[in-house]
Amino acid sequence: MSEAILHMNWFSKEVISDRVTRIYEPHVHKFFQANMFHVVGKDADLVIDFGMGLADLRSALDIPVSKPVLAVATHVHVDHVGSFHEFETRLGHAAEAEVFAHMPDGGTLADYFRKQPGALTAAAPSGVTAEACRVSPAPLTRVLVENDVIDIGDASYTILHLPGHSAGSIGLLAQKTGEFFSGDAIYEGGLVDDLPGCNIEAYKTTMRRLAALDVDIVHGGHGVMFDKDRLHEIAAAYLASKQD
Repeated sequence: MSEAILHMNWFSKEVISDRVTRIYEPHVHKFFQANMFHVVGKDADLVIDFGMGLADLRSALDIPVSKPVLAVATHVHVDHVGSFHEFETRLGHAAEAEVFAHMPDGGTLADYFRKQPGALTAAAPSGVTAEACRVSPAPLTRVLVENDVIDIGDASYTILHLPGHSAGSIGLLAQKTGEFFSGDAIYEGGLVDDLPGCNIEAYKTTMRRLAALDVDIVHGGHGVMFDKDRLHEIAAAYLASKQD
């Protein structure tokens, strides 16, 4: 079997629309099985988040060689930045710019992945074992802050800074299409606020913001997509769980 086919088989894909495809790694421990998204644009394609870096993501995406690609990391944790370095144009939040540049374990939490029993259920195409997993540095070529806009020609995405899960967590909101890519700020499943770098007070502020956000569809950093009502429900439930 060729290396290219191996890399394709490492990733699973779900076509959400004629513009959006969700990619994930079925052989990665469920806790680290993050969503990646490929959004087709008129002038450029958008890739949001980058998995564990255990196979060549760029070659698994159906993007013409000559087409510009904007790679956006919603935050710097290991399950979202593994293949970030494969892309030439890399965008992420200013609060984590230094971590992107060097990818130390203390920032990416790669050491936490390496310690997990059953971290991988199949051999990675790269030949890298879970125990040897390291994140390649991926210095940002564009630093993002609140209200920055990413334009791909027929859609534009406003950056929302949503700290709490990590200092530099962001979401991408497309007002025109009603789509919201939320990273790990919010998703369907148990939200994580107890890892190094998490900040519960900041997360509560983020949740209050998300509880009032007007969107149609949410594409989370893990799990399945959901609607505005479910977004508000998850945010309200988190806030209720943190009441004194």
